[in-house]
Amino acid sequence: QVQVVESGGGLVQPGGSLRLSCAASGNILSIYDMSWYRQAPGKQRELVANIRGIAITNYADSVKGRFIISRDNDKNTVYLQMNSLKPEDTAVYYCNVDAYTGSWPNARRDLYWGQGTQVTVSS
Repeated sequence: QVQVVESGGGLVQPGGSLRLSCAASGNILSIYDMSWYRQAPGKQRELVANIRGIAITNYADSVKGRFIISRDNDKNTVYLQMNSLKPEDTAVYYCNVDAYTGSWPNARRDLYWGQGTQVTVSS
């Protein structure tokens, strides 16, 4: 019912920048939270940042001051601007969308994941 597609990953040198995008589509009534997670090889998936509405944001300590999450509600899209990238930022980045589908008053709330996009920070 809901498709989540990430884009924007790639290879970048340490200190460089990348911008990830994630678009949600389908039978969406409303989106609550939009989040970015990442998973490095051999590690658990971790929350990088999330945004509620257009201004309530939360960041992992490891990315505070370097990453910026933003959202376009008209396009059901969330962005992650990643600056001052470090090798330890290397991971597959996943988008997560907390959305209502169906029709009111019987709407259903679920979490939807994208397929992930690889970010590699290396010289």
